[in-house]
Amino acid sequence: MAQAIPDHLHRILDLARWAPSGDNTQPWRFEVLGDEHVRVHGLDTRDHVVYDLDGHASQLAVGALLETLAIAATGERRQARIRRIPDTPDDHLLIDVEFDPAAGGADPLIDVIEKRVVQRRPMSTRPLTQAQRQALENALPAGFRVRWFEPLAERWRVARLLFDNAKIRLTIPEAFEVHRSVIEWGARFSADRIPDQAVGVDPLTARLMRWAMADWRRIARLNRWALGDLPPRIQLDLLPGLACAAHFTLLAPAALRTVDDYLDAGRAMQRFWLTAASQGLYVQPEMTPVIFSRYHRERRHFTQTAAAAAKVEDLNRRLAAMLAGESVDRLFFMGRAGDGPPPRARSVRRPLEQLLVSGRSDS
Repeated sequence: MAQAIPDHLHRILDLARWAPSGDNTQPWRFEVLGDEHVRVHGLDTRDHVVYDLDGHASQLAVGALLETLAIAATGERRQARIRRIPDTPDDHLLIDVEFDPAAGGADPLIDVIEKRVVQRRPMSTRPLTQAQRQALENALPAGFRVRWFEPLAERWRVARLLFDNAKIRLTIPEAFEVHRSVIEWGARFSADRIPDQAVGVDPLTARLMRWAMADWRRIARLNRWALGDLPPRIQLDLLPGLACAAHFTLLAPAALRTVDDYLDAGRAMQRFWLTAASQGLYVQPEMTPVIFSRYHRERRHFTQTAAAAAKVEDLNRRLAAMLAGESVDRLFFMGRAGDGPPPRARSVRRPLEQLLVSGRSDS
């Protein structure tokens, strides 16, 4: 879609599109309404992605985009005024962003917007420094908190939780369709999915996964007769869960209930993640336990697999115990962090031209 955009606005949007989103879905589009006015269309995938319960995962991502827009604007000596248009559908948010002249320099986090990346492979177990930990805690807005899980015993506890959670993730047909659609095979970089080289498994397991994921019946047979879920659970959850400096949970000031709660949480998440990048740290989100446990707490049906549905009760209990008295309803993001070599493969982004729309179109 060809559209003339002022140079400064093009630079802001071109940088903002590097915000993170689940499986690189990029659930946003930009409608340019003027030289200093953009309307963000916030979409979601709740109708076909089991991980996007009520669209909240996408709303977190849109919040991350809004924070990235605000940071990118400072590089053009502008301040972003952000206002969500009320009474619009939750699955198609409309958010006006207007840019005003501003004094002062660029936000230092602007330099790491494109460098921020997911690291799914093992990281260094070197502990976080006090300076790193303090910078990350200070990055959160007032009322938001981070809880750390750093000693080996605590990392083992979280790794076991992730390992058991992965049994659900890898054995339900509802997730199979998602996984099959989001991996780009034979790729080091992907503009709209996850390249297989960034998934985090060894080449033999990757080849087996590619063969099995062509048909749910292959997955079901492997899981039933050959423990087919075991190698990816070990490589994607257990070992990386141990090989990091720390796991962390991000907690909102109160239980998240509204769209605006999730947008605010997404902005906080992105500021935290960009600060990690500025401190030389990588992050990997660990979101499926957060999502599955919410299905359980709200008594929501999410799978036809009875054994998997039964496991989420234990998952929720263990997650609540980890938080030691904090309300699980305040938990909106979970991940691991650490330093080490950069990933060789990563998701990139759709070109800006593919993200521009007119009116309420979301194509």
